[in-house]
Amino acid sequence: MSPRVLDVRALVDPHASAAALAAARAAIDEASALLRRGGLVALPTETVYGLGAHALDEAAIARIFAAKGRPASHPLIAHVLHLDGARAVADDVERARVLTDALWPGPLTVVLPRALGAPAALSGGLATVAVRAPAHPVARALIAALGAPIAAPSANRYQHVSPTTAAHVVRSLGEAVDLVLDGGPSDSGIESTVVDLTGAPRMLRPGPLSLATLRALLPGIGVGPSTVAHDEARVSPGLDARHYAPGAPTSLFSSPPPWRVGQGALLCGDEHAVAARSAGVHVVVLPSNPEGYARGLYAALHELDAAALSRIFVESVPSGERWDAVRDRVTRAAHVALGTVGGAQKS
Repeated sequence: MSPRVLDVRALVDPHASAAALAAARAAIDEASALLRRGGLVALPTETVYGLGAHALDEAAIARIFAAKGRPASHPLIAHVLHLDGARAVADDVERARVLTDALWPGPLTVVLPRALGAPAALSGGLATVAVRAPAHPVARALIAALGAPIAAPSANRYQHVSPTTAAHVVRSLGEAVDLVLDGGPSDSGIESTVVDLTGAPRMLRPGPLSLATLRALLPGIGVGPSTVAHDEARVSPGLDARHYAPGAPTSLFSSPPPWRVGQGALLCGDEHAVAARSAGVHVVVLPSNPEGYARGLYAALHELDAAALSRIFVESVPSGERWDAVRDRVTRAAHVALGTVGGAQKS
């Protein structure tokens, strides 16, 4: 059985009719009422779709973990409208002011000390909490209507491919989610950049905001660790070695493998496309720039995953800081490495 899906794309369409806007606003009201009752609502953000629950409702938070099959030690991100709104779940929020004044609302998550009244389950039992102010109009409208933070990891099964459309959410979670708000495709296409501010500032997860952008505001910011053991406590999501993964065995390549019918290929540019297609491979080509690649990455992996392929080969992306976030995602998705003479990255 599929969940209800409500179309709220009028909230991001400057040319939407009055009737469409009214219907979208009514959907937001319905969704916020559902959240107050402990329900789960999948909502669009500019990064990926999130599986939302009232961030101060412990029972609702437990439903997120059950729906995703996610370990209880893995923290969630609380979504707020602004830094003052973070005080509902976080202490000492002013330490984030330099970053949030410049980069919120947007694809930046900051890790702060958890407020005494915030549920421990929100943070995997740790004394920290991850907080973000999304820029997507639908997410912001829902937070405003609820009047409280929304806890929302990506709206997919644990370690599977993240969703960037409402259809991806329905395919991954089905009736485990009560309501899906369809706001159209996510813009950035990959999860937020995460910065831990509970000690010396450090970037834990690369994302749409580059390390160079962060260094311009916090010149001494460090990096890592980017991966922790499966059962180890962590202050940030997205740190498993295997993550964002299709069901079929997935491997990185820099030199093309022997193509076979029934395989899939995710290519960075079209250099190898003709040869792969002529061998009967299901080919998806993404742009050879990091922003375009990121925007299409999860949709491409969902397409390949739905094709019931025997193996998926992902072409290694170029080296360099601009590709860090994309490289992080494809490396975690390609949990079975394919050794090649050419190495693991393009030059």
